Amino acid sequence: MGMSSLVLADLNPRAEMAALVLLHYLFWWLCRILSQFQQLKVDLLPDMIKCLNDLIPHLISVCSSFVCKGFPDITVPFVCGMSSELLVDLGDDPATAQLGQLKLSTLEDQQWPPDESTLSKSETDVSQGFDLGSPHLPWDHPFYDIARHQIIEVAGDDNFGRKVIVFSACRLPPQHELDHQKLLMYLKATLDQYVESDYTLIYFHHGLTSENKPSLSWLRDAYREFDRKYKKNIKALYIVHPTMFIKTLLILFKPIISFKFGRKINYVSYLSELEDVVKCEQLVIPTRVREYDNKLIASLKPSAQPPMSPPRSPPLPEQVFGVSLTALRQRDPDGDPVPVVMRDTVGFLSEQGLEIEGIFRRSANVTLVKEVQLKYNSGTAVNFRDMEDVHLAAVILKTFLRELPEPLLTYQLYNDIVNFTSVSSDNQAEVMKTLVESLPEENYASLRYLITFLAQVSANSDVNKMTNSNLAVVFGPNLLWGRDNAMSLSAIGPINNFTRTLLDQQHLVFT
Repeated sequence: MGMSSLVLADLNPRAEMAALVLLHYLFWWLCRILSQFQQLKVDLLPDMIKCLNDLIPHLISVCSSFVCKGFPDITVPFVCGMSSELLVDLGDDPATAQLGQLKLSTLEDQQWPPDESTLSKSETDVSQGFDLGSPHLPWDHPFYDIARHQIIEVAGDDNFGRKVIVFSACRLPPQHELDHQKLLMYLKATLDQYVESDYTLIYFHHGLTSENKPSLSWLRDAYREFDRKYKKNIKALYIVHPTMFIKTLLILFKPIISFKFGRKINYVSYLSELEDVVKCEQLVIPTRVREYDNKLIASLKPSAQPPMSPPRSPPLPEQVFGVSLTALRQRDPDGDPVPVVMRDTVGFLSEQGLEIEGIFRRSANVTLVKEVQLKYNSGTAVNFRDMEDVHLAAVILKTFLRELPEPLLTYQLYNDIVNFTSVSSDNQAEVMKTLVESLPEENYASLRYLITFLAQVSANSDVNKMTNSNLAVVFGPNLLWGRDNAMSLSAIGPINNFTRTLLDQQHLVFT
């Protein structure tokens, strides 16, 4: 308490009043949190008070900043609106920067905890037969009322070969319009498809207000529901546009957040910072979030502007990643329509990866992935047998497919594939065969080569746990995406379904 008294003594009466009001509210809020979590852990009070003591000087600095900026007198009405005011980002002022120093880890900290060995839209491309504006779930599905808000999206793979799941707070409707228990079950049902693989969670915080934010009891229930099954394979949680509210909340919850999970939490101030993790063009970012990001950047001084994404460098003479299949075939000494990256990775995985549990579900060392890509792009031969890393080869294969300038299944087939669910089961093999045979020669040969290999992987599913359905979840988003590169949950379902059917009936399609 001595530190707090010392700081308060240095403030003018107006700032002191503001600080006391803030502290009064925070103690009240702490009591509410403790009452919500008393059944979860009974000895939280000492740790919570310690965290609060650490936070008090920063809160007082924020109060002082309010006064220095000429804000009106802070009175009781301010306290009543505190819960919503805390949601407003204060921008690039020094007080906010001080609080930002308390973040759990930085975006540049890419030292993820070691893997555990045990596994337990394109709006312009979608035809009228499939409405991207609505979810792929039928209207009578139990989760339809939740899915239609598009709060949760799955956006393909990140730069490290991990599935990306996006949660947009601005799409949460007012509390009285949403069944939060059903939202929790829908979130679990979505994650259940991916938690056996390494995955990344991106949370767009902007748009969470006092009207649509979940209650503390819901947060408590969510904490209980998401057990180790959901936490062990999440490799990173990125909180985009964090406010004082979310930072304060995480500090107060620090005693019940494990150190290992805490290292996975990263704050992202601007969308451009996400480019190190995932290509933003493939994310379905709400318009409100983009507009807010532009507003934040415009408010910064020129010297404080976030770094822009560097322009793409021209391809190297021997470039392999990001080059069309046609160009790669023309450059191949034997004119092989199947690219060398696919031949190398599939050949190695066929020898050493078929009985690896969770093959294609694990991420690889980021540095090694970049080194292998650089070797290929510089024309250097790559021998995966020297590296003895099955997951590295698996990630390289997925990354190569994802970085093709046009997806392996081509934009031309996008509408047909997304609408494939309307084809009767009796005609699916015939229709699929017709679609596949319409592909360019290089695409057809590469697809056949890949699917034949994946059939071998699935044949060993008793050991590697990779059934056709699991493989479809992994490879579907890497085989097809829209022209704008964005991947929504409403499109990913039909794409995965097509991929699974292709694997099921590959013996009929490729004959």
